[in-house]
Amino acid sequence: MTFPAVALIGGGQLARMLQQAAIPLGVRLQLLADRDDDSAAQVMRDVQVGDYRDLDTLRAVADGCAVMTFDHEHVPAEHLRALADSGVAVRPGPDALVHAQDKLAMRSRLTAAGIPCPRWRRIDDAASLAGFAAEAGGWPVVLKTARGGYDGKGVWLVESAAEAEPVLAGAAARGLELLAEERVDFARELAVVLARSPYGQVAVYPVVETVQTGGICREVLAPAPGLRAGRAVAAVQVAMAVAGELDCTGVLAVEMFETADGVLVNELAMRPHNSGHWTIDGAVTSQFEQHLRAVLDLPLGSPRARAPAAVMVNVLGGAETDVYRRYLHCMAGDPELKIHLYGKEVRPGRKIGHVTVMGNDYARLRVRAWHAADYLSGAIDG
Repeated sequence: MTFPAVALIGGGQLARMLQQAAIPLGVRLQLLADRDDDSAAQVMRDVQVGDYRDLDTLRAVADGCAVMTFDHEHVPAEHLRALADSGVAVRPGPDALVHAQDKLAMRSRLTAAGIPCPRWRRIDDAASLAGFAAEAGGWPVVLKTARGGYDGKGVWLVESAAEAEPVLAGAAARGLELLAEERVDFARELAVVLARSPYGQVAVYPVVETVQTGGICREVLAPAPGLRAGRAVAAVQVAMAVAGELDCTGVLAVEMFETADGVLVNELAMRPHNSGHWTIDGAVTSQFEQHLRAVLDLPLGSPRARAPAAVMVNVLGGAETDVYRRYLHCMAGDPELKIHLYGKEVRPGRKIGHVTVMGNDYARLRVRAWHAADYLSGAIDG
């Protein structure tokens, strides 16, 4: 039997790490990248450069492949339906993926299914926003674009109607749909990463704590320290309910708020996710291998953690551009440190890599991981 090929849309770091997972599986990835120097295009053989918004281009990259999957959620749903109608196995499918593309669709579907979410409302004008704020207990409220936001972009915490005016005006000028959500009083943010196959097999990783700075995930602690067993079970049950309700295939990441009363679903991603990067080094089966197994309908691997604790910290670009010299220092100073770089041009605030450490003591692991990430970015010099 010939080993399968996978059409992969999007050439970012997630696709790059999928290539790393595909090699031992004997799976060939056929990549559609925006540019020939994209992160994933640097490490793959079969690369097409083109526009993921063009249906003919998508058909060409799918040719000869067993399945199509993605490292981002931006491919137009109508194109995915056309591909599926012509016999291409698209995973996750367009009817699932739309809920990661469109926050209004996601909130509507999950709320109707009884899955716990923050209070929310579609916003058409200042009056509907003011009405929502009154119902939600007053200002501040969170405004989000229904489509296209990520890493804090397309999200605003507004303290008053006056502060919201430029956001509303800007969205109207660009034809963007908005929704408002209550500002949740949460203790911390959690995430559940799972994989689900067309056969219906599900594998769930330990619930993790995520730490955000400026809307960007900076740190992941796996498993979430001090999380009560009952709360962890509840979080997993919510994530599995989401996967079943939306008929997800592949890796699904469900970001949540932990509150005094339980968990609320914040965001969804139907692909490998930043909150699961620790699994490359810290789990028996990485989220990237698991995603390939799931979309190809192969038996899923064990999601078991390899150590009692793992800490992952993202490396953001800073003033330092000589990252190579700096990672020599990190390797020498901490031989158990795992460094992953994405082949990206260094720009301030851009994710250029991540580091992971594993062990028993969260406090010590965090010190080691943050020291390496800060040194690599140039934030510290020793």
